[in-house]
Amino acid sequence: MTQFTQNTAMPSSLWQYWRGLSGWNFYFLVKFGLLWAGYLNFHPLPNLVFAAFLLMPLPRYSLHRLRHWIALPIGFALFWHDTWLPGPESIMSQGSQVAGFSTDYLIDLVTRFINWQMIGAIFVLLVAWLFLSQWIRITVFVVAILLWLNVLTLAGPSFSLWPAGQPTTTVTTTGGNAAATVAATGGAPVVGDMPAQTAPPTTANLNAWLNNFYNAEAKRKSTFPSSLPADAQPFELLVINICSLSWSDIEAAGLMSHPLWSHFDIEFKNFNSATSYSGPAAIRLLRASCGQTSHTNLYQPANNDCYLFDNLSKLGFTQHLMMGHNGQFGGFLKEVRENGGMQSELMDQTNLPVILLGFDGSPVYDDTAVLNRWLDVTEKDKNSRSATFYNTLPLHDGNHYPGVSKTADYKARAQKFFDELDAFFTELEKSGRKVMVVVVPEHGGALKGDRMQVSGLRDIPSPSITDVPVGVKFFGMKAPHQGAPIVIEQPSSFLAISDLVVRVLDGKIFTEDNVD
Repeated sequence: MTQFTQNTAMPSSLWQYWRGLSGWNFYFLVKFGLLWAGYLNFHPLPNLVFAAFLLMPLPRYSLHRLRHWIALPIGFALFWHDTWLPGPESIMSQGSQVAGFSTDYLIDLVTRFINWQMIGAIFVLLVAWLFLSQWIRITVFVVAILLWLNVLTLAGPSFSLWPAGQPTTTVTTTGGNAAATVAATGGAPVVGDMPAQTAPPTTANLNAWLNNFYNAEAKRKSTFPSSLPADAQPFELLVINICSLSWSDIEAAGLMSHPLWSHFDIEFKNFNSATSYSGPAAIRLLRASCGQTSHTNLYQPANNDCYLFDNLSKLGFTQHLMMGHNGQFGGFLKEVRENGGMQSELMDQTNLPVILLGFDGSPVYDDTAVLNRWLDVTEKDKNSRSATFYNTLPLHDGNHYPGVSKTADYKARAQKFFDELDAFFTELEKSGRKVMVVVVPEHGGALKGDRMQVSGLRDIPSPSITDVPVGVKFFGMKAPHQGAPIVIEQPSSFLAISDLVVRVLDGKIFTEDNVD
């Protein structure tokens, strides 16, 4: 009888130590609100485990208080994990570069994270929680919602069924369509190596498909001839690699109708830069003669026939390297040399006018002056065949005018750059020089931002950042292209550029009476 009394009394004694979530209710309510608005990449199970840790009954009040102190860093880390903000690995890898930012630019970046509407909504939520908690056990509702979100994960990602989320559908991709997706102009797609993807978009399935993509890409390359034909016509190639310019940025700046875009012969409308940072973007472009590779493999030696400018050098083209900046930030110039295969000397930058200062305080040179110097230097070349890589960053986030700490207006900078490039095209037309100009942005500038990343943040290479405008223009042609540009709508990337170069290597496009 006594034993029975003790057993039935135990639940009653434990019940008195259930203290609820207290202030942590507000923590979870804020998360639910952000999830509803689409600002979180919510992880239901870790949050449920964290709630269980907070709710577990502890007899001693001192242990209960200690638990709250322990929970603070855990809660902060979990909140960060639930956001789209860069993870620890990304922060550590970019730490040295962030240290190079000017103080004014760092303050500018921090202020972009302040959303006054969101702060107002959180304040209203705080008042509502304080008011309702006088009569309602909020913990019950918080735990119920956490359980509900975890139940939903049994059928798929929870955000797919959360009211503000995007529907998560099964991705069905046939081998042919997948090959078309990765196909660029030229470079035969490897259809058989791209299996149909009918499984749910889980991490494992997506990684498996990505690996299949890399395996297929490894078999694709542009084939350069061993030598040029005897009647080949010499010409110059100028590749202009622009930082921070995407179709999304152009649209946000209201410059979609700028005359520059109508002056190209070929325009790519669906070109994927595959990255959101300058170093990897330049390496991918300089290795354009082979298919796409993983980010890690960019920093490993590639096959010799992958390096576009090296392939051209073997055919007698003189290499030139030109920059609208000093190339020191993040070891950019070093990466271009070591991983991109560009070994030529950096073109002289002495006395070039400085129109902007970078986010790190380094000089940004006037593009017109740099391009005019290129005209002068290459005109004096004994070799009439040349290939030049020009990297410029007047549109980079954080650039400001000398003596002004505030970031310069993007639209004004873009307008100036487009005007200057258009004027340079006019000069090339007048010169009569045979030149193939390829304009290829590194990546977008995330001018608009979205719910995952604030304006200027590019840790996640979203389509609005990697969908860049690419244009090709031929100067000095006997039969120049007339009318609107030829628009390439198919998905494409750097291999398309290499293949176009291969097609015109004999230079006859400049001398033929008719060009198809």
